[in-house]
Amino acid sequence: MTVNPEHLPLPERWTVGTPDLTDLPRLAELRGAAAEPFTGSAAVNTDALAAEVAGPVSWTRRQVVVRDPDGVVRAWVSAHDRAAGRVVVGVDVDREAPAVDELAAAGYAWGAAQGRELAAQRGLARTQLDSGAYAGDETQRRWLAAAGYERARSWLQMTRPVLPEEALRGVLPDPRPGVTVRRVATHDDGLPVAEDLQTVHRVLESAFEDHFNSYRESFGEFLVRLRSDPGHRWDHWWLAFIADPERPDAAPEPMGALVGAVLPSGPSGKEGSYVEYLGADRRSRGRGVATALLFAVIRDAAARGHDRVGLEVDADSPTGASSLYESWGWRTRYVTESWHQDVDV
Repeated sequence: MTVNPEHLPLPERWTVGTPDLTDLPRLAELRGAAAEPFTGSAAVNTDALAAEVAGPVSWTRRQVVVRDPDGVVRAWVSAHDRAAGRVVVGVDVDREAPAVDELAAAGYAWGAAQGRELAAQRGLARTQLDSGAYAGDETQRRWLAAAGYERARSWLQMTRPVLPEEALRGVLPDPRPGVTVRRVATHDDGLPVAEDLQTVHRVLESAFEDHFNSYRESFGEFLVRLRSDPGHRWDHWWLAFIADPERPDAAPEPMGALVGAVLPSGPSGKEGSYVEYLGADRRSRGRGVATALLFAVIRDAAARGHDRVGLEVDADSPTGASSLYESWGWRTRYVTESWHQDVDV
């Protein structure tokens, strides 16, 4: 093994460099091959992949590809400066590559080094490295454990079919009395009203304050990150309000928020809707706020001709969110895992 300029130990004549858009087919192949045994599909959202490699916020990622002597990409490693105190490390390795375990170990070591540097630039003394695996992927689990990560949480990747008639009023229940739901307001040019965006951020920060691994994300980082998603649409952002029956003259208070996005076309040829975030203020839990937001998204998806609504939910959520989703037709397609490691800078 030799040490190249990026401090990755590699076999002789292997090289390391920065990925670009010409590498997309191979990167999609690597990621799809790892996913297929657990998701049932090797399909990859190439628009999202392109955004990672060279999108508007690709500058928040440090990434390298490792090539064999024939120039074939055998590994793709990235360290994403997700927020203060959190670096997301991704290691996609060709499992047919020579010395694959050593290659994976080198990738995680490189990711840890980048994570420390990113944290130091933020003036932090400690940061969390956040990586993941598919449930049942014993190979990736073994690599993560060997690199010092510990399994922290499981996440249900759920989907629900959407029927065209669900766009009609009366097919799905209306919000409970006192609860109203609307899209984030926009100006005449389609750009969102800043006050509503700030309200979405504030509600979500409050809603997830007592959830697993909660951390503060600035308003600016929140917006930039979500806008970088190719599926981002301002008209997929929603707010829910509750009126106080004891104060009929008071304006309804924002108590829930949902950030949605567009999923690429699936086997049916139709796009889908995806729930990026759904949160209800703790004071409003049990009053139907989350359900009202979900029904708004289903109606909207049906009106747009979408055929499904997808979301991710914490398998151990203290709010029992998975039971709510299952009661309204969501089913788990596959399960992913978060693996964490805290490192000193």
